[in-house]
Amino acid sequence: MNLISKDGNNCFDAQWRLIGNSESSKDVLGLISKVKSTTAPVFICGESGTGKELVARNIYQAGQRKNAAFIAINCGAMPENLLESELFGYTKGAFTGAVKDKPGLTEAASGGTLFLDEIGDLSLSLQAKFLRLLQEGEIRRIGENRTRSIDVRFISATNKNIEEEVLKGNFREDLYYRLKIVTIEISPLRERNTDIPLLIKHFIKKHSREISSDKIEVGSNALELLLNYPWPGNIRELENEIRRWLVLNSDSCLIKAEDLSSRINKRKLSYNKPDNGFFQAKAEFEKRFLNQALVKFDYNRTRTAEEIGLSRQGLFKLIKKHRIEMPE
Repeated sequence: MNLISKDGNNCFDAQWRLIGNSESSKDVLGLISKVKSTTAPVFICGESGTGKELVARNIYQAGQRKNAAFIAINCGAMPENLLESELFGYTKGAFTGAVKDKPGLTEAASGGTLFLDEIGDLSLSLQAKFLRLLQEGEIRRIGENRTRSIDVRFISATNKNIEEEVLKGNFREDLYYRLKIVTIEISPLRERNTDIPLLIKHFIKKHSREISSDKIEVGSNALELLLNYPWPGNIRELENEIRRWLVLNSDSCLIKAEDLSSRINKRKLSYNKPDNGFFQAKAEFEKRFLNQALVKFDYNRTRTAEEIGLSRQGLFKLIKKHRIEMPE
């Protein structure tokens, strides 16, 4: 079970920064700035590994409750009865082993933020308790008759399709609408691969203690493989790949195609010619990618921009930057 309590600014460091310059990443940052100072519940959805907890922590850190507790709970990591006692607490003698009163995590988060990860795994009985908390601002410990007032900001997340879970009867419709006052959708990494070079640099810096991240370059073949790989595990999988490379190639300053996992380098490409460095390789791929996209969509700049996830202005800047010739 992932239970992490954060108490104010001292516990928030660079590892929780959002990294990315894609339009999708900018949209998420824009939504964070709009909801940061409200108390409205926020519902975050996206595939596993896309960074849902990261978004939740950024909302918390940017908001008015940043000096209070941030508590993250994985709703699918514990049996129902144990999860209930952890969340809502219990009184002495409520059950075998309850030798003293114990407040729950919802009480510990009062005045701060409660992040419910994988809320789609929550049982129907616990969903009812959370509905009461959202509606009335009250909880009742196990074995206790009186209610306790709780002031908590709710952020929830799931990789499930909650609408389908509601239709199946696995998730309460009334709770669903209470939780998703504001929804933030996180795109999978395969749909925002312009973020990949920045993420690579970030993870190298994060996990490399002895090597300066500025000294490590990515070969052109390796970069193209990393940009074209679909990343089913999203950002978490990319981070694991970079950590793997750092462990196995501690004496190298060049990420080569043959150093990548076999699932990424399926054709077993290798580094067999002098490389032009990270930024030039990135520019070459970017130009080739834009040319292919423009040809595919008959040089219709508006449609090309929409299909590859850029604004029209962003596309025009890149066309000018790479001196791509456009037909009349």
